[in-house]
Amino acid sequence: MKILKIQTLRGPNYWSIRRHKLVVMRLDLEELADKTTSQIPGFYEGLIAVLPSLNDHHCSPGHKGGFLQRVREGTMMGHVIEHVALELQEMAGMPAGFGRTRETSTPGIYQVVLEYQNEQAGRYAARAGVRLCQSIVSIGTYAPDELLQDLRDLREFAASAALGPSTETLIKEAEARGIPWIPLGARFMIQLGYGVYQKRIQATLSNRTGVLGVELACDKEGTKNILASAGVPVPKGTVIHYLDELQGAIEDVGGYPIVIKPLDGNHGRGITIDINSWAAAEEAYDLASEASKTKSVIIERFYTGRDHRVLVVNGQVVAVAERVPANVVGNGSDTVEQLIEEVNSDPQRGDGHDNVLTRITIDKLSLDLLEKQGFALNSVVPLGKRVFLRATANLSTGGIAVDRTDEIHPENVWLFSRVAKIIGLDIAGIDVVTDDISVPLRDVNGVIVEVNAAPGFRMHVAPSQGLPRNVAGAVFDMLFPSPQPSRVPILAVTGTNGKTTTTRLLAHIVKQTGQTTGYTTTDGTYIGDYLVESGDNTGPQSAQLILSDPTVEVAVLETARGGILRSGLGFDQCDVGVVLNVAADHLGIGDIDTVEQLATLKSVLVESVMPKGYAVLNADDPLVSQMAQRVKAQIAYFSMNPDNELVAKHTAAGGLAAIYENGYLSILKGDWTLRIEQAVNVPLTMGGRAPFMIANALAACLASFAQGVKIEDIRSALSTFQASVGQTPGRMNLFNLGSYHALLDYAHNPHSYKALGSFVQNWPGLRIGVVGAPGDRRDEDFVTLGKLSADMFDRIIVKEDIDRRGREPGVVAKLICQGIAETISEKTGDKSQVEYELILDETIAVNKALDEAPAGSLVVILPEGVNKALSLIEARNPIKESVVSQSFVAASNSPESLKTTVANQG
Repeated sequence: MKILKIQTLRGPNYWSIRRHKLVVMRLDLEELADKTTSQIPGFYEGLIAVLPSLNDHHCSPGHKGGFLQRVREGTMMGHVIEHVALELQEMAGMPAGFGRTRETSTPGIYQVVLEYQNEQAGRYAARAGVRLCQSIVSIGTYAPDELLQDLRDLREFAASAALGPSTETLIKEAEARGIPWIPLGARFMIQLGYGVYQKRIQATLSNRTGVLGVELACDKEGTKNILASAGVPVPKGTVIHYLDELQGAIEDVGGYPIVIKPLDGNHGRGITIDINSWAAAEEAYDLASEASKTKSVIIERFYTGRDHRVLVVNGQVVAVAERVPANVVGNGSDTVEQLIEEVNSDPQRGDGHDNVLTRITIDKLSLDLLEKQGFALNSVVPLGKRVFLRATANLSTGGIAVDRTDEIHPENVWLFSRVAKIIGLDIAGIDVVTDDISVPLRDVNGVIVEVNAAPGFRMHVAPSQGLPRNVAGAVFDMLFPSPQPSRVPILAVTGTNGKTTTTRLLAHIVKQTGQTTGYTTTDGTYIGDYLVESGDNTGPQSAQLILSDPTVEVAVLETARGGILRSGLGFDQCDVGVVLNVAADHLGIGDIDTVEQLATLKSVLVESVMPKGYAVLNADDPLVSQMAQRVKAQIAYFSMNPDNELVAKHTAAGGLAAIYENGYLSILKGDWTLRIEQAVNVPLTMGGRAPFMIANALAACLASFAQGVKIEDIRSALSTFQASVGQTPGRMNLFNLGSYHALLDYAHNPHSYKALGSFVQNWPGLRIGVVGAPGDRRDEDFVTLGKLSADMFDRIIVKEDIDRRGREPGVVAKLICQGIAETISEKTGDKSQVEYELILDETIAVNKALDEAPAGSLVVILPEGVNKALSLIEARNPIKESVVSQSFVAASNSPESLKTTVANQG
């Protein structure tokens, strides 16, 4: 078997709207293409020997063991690899249950799709699944050490990508509330929400966390001084920088017992408590100094009592946990070491912060503490005797947490809330030593030991004893107080043709509301009136750029098929989704071979519209209108036919629609009609003579109206938006070159050629075409383009793109010429007079057409790229960019010119 390609999906996609994290592997089964598993000797036996846990997989029979039943009876190898890859992730602690396997149009080549939690792990599991199955086919088994190595590698991928328990808690809360999140790729920051409503977190720091509060909390002595001056009970202590200051510091705090800790430490590192001798103090000083970046050490009076962590969010106490140091309890027969092993066998314990609890480890501090208690590792602990292994109660050193939230005294609640505000932290972890948290601190000689910025949530979310607390909920209530939204409106546009023009017009309409609009198109990414990034930016990365920008109030996103196939959508859901049309283009690429498959791919957009949003569908295109059956959102149709039966039925039921009627672009809702503007007054429609542009305008008007834009703003936008280089580069840009005109357009497939023809064929003079096409289309598509060119033009120059996309020189152009020749031979009369020639160099071809253009003619240029062709036209000093020539309007003033079948090109 051979892996041809592996790609990773991260948003709603062709395979699933709900499951965003998918790996898609294109796999050539090679010699196994014509064999099922039942035809491979020993495969079933070898598979269950290596992975007996596959018996838990249900598969299509719908019961436990159903998958293995399929293997025994005979199934294709791609199907087996799907399940093996999912099971490997399950065994590595990353359960993933969704998978699909489908044969492509090429026999023996399969698409194997599987869910993942960790992207790298998902890709690795796909490759490991192929290795494992190939090994069983070849030698009947898979070496145990190789399987163990696969699982180790998978676990390492998961560990390296882990967000940390506190961040993970916040992410889960975000997902539960439907708040989108984006990793920002710097300093472990996470963006919550989109655009202008976004917030940021870094662990449990938020964008509301003040730097002064963090700096003060990191200065433990400064914190203690500020609190003491505010009348808050804190330990008596001092800071020293040299060992020879230690004796005096001990005397200053009142003698033993004392605590020694680093000035700028965390997670309990470098802390020694209950010190009662000079020798212990010297050793503790060295430990604290080593853990301090500044080599500054705090000497404090040691206060007896239980250790508590109080979590304060936005000035409110939300959780209290008592922290108990790592310990074991004797059973009268096992040694300390054996008891530690038993405690560490708890599945809830892991390394570091990767689980609810942390495994207990033994070091010199542990051994010294054992010795103080009269024990060693090989000592048998009496029944019921508790032996402590750490002096500090941090969870990161193996401690446990007991929830005490419901026990805290009201006065202590008031005090802790006040402390967080004094230090200046929106999220604060306050360490308290007291014998009883249910009694005011002042009554039991309790003290506040530290105030921590970025406190851990693990002890509150998953305490060893007591109720878990939804502390992340309090954080989100602070960051996104009701009714503040977390998302900006997203209006997304897809279709075979017309996407860029419609997206730009839609963005132009939204701008009339005064909101900062970010939008993506095939020629660039824009925010407001400014270009952020040039290029074909219609994929998920460009969408993420817009949604990550803190100035964007509305996002308008052109969404192309390629991005959906490669990565899925760049957002989880949108407010308005527009599908303009579906026609043959890019077929045969990415295993999308039919227009029906292409329609399924493009329907991903409208299937991702939120239920209260709108799916805007072309009622004149059956492939588009049928998408309504899969949509959960509200439906709005647009149509060039005022008598469209689907629209009539929809509006009769109270639905929303837009139609072209009696020369007007109109909105329909129930039994009323709201006329927006006459097409002749809309520059984009070229005097009302470009039906496909009218359809594009209808879609944009309907989408903006559905989003709540006022008719007055829509009308204003229509009157100021033109098919010009400035607003729609490469989309029906008409230039007046004195005695003749030039039209620049990016038509590149049969559907867009037909749409262009509905305008060009009404030109009263000679029609000259400079035509070509991208090389990644099917041969029959190029022949079709040639035939359409012969129907559209009187004179044709066939050129070729510089980027031939894998084609040999001249092949594409010759296929187009073949289509022209076939049409000429089939026609008589005027069409027999069509002239054509082959000039592969685009610059030479364009210049020749412009040089030889007779008076009154129209030269239509379909370029590889807009800028080069535009420079050739501008070098001839056009009089002005025309909306449409008056002679053309006069010559084509018949109603029949608008009865062409609409194909939303642009």
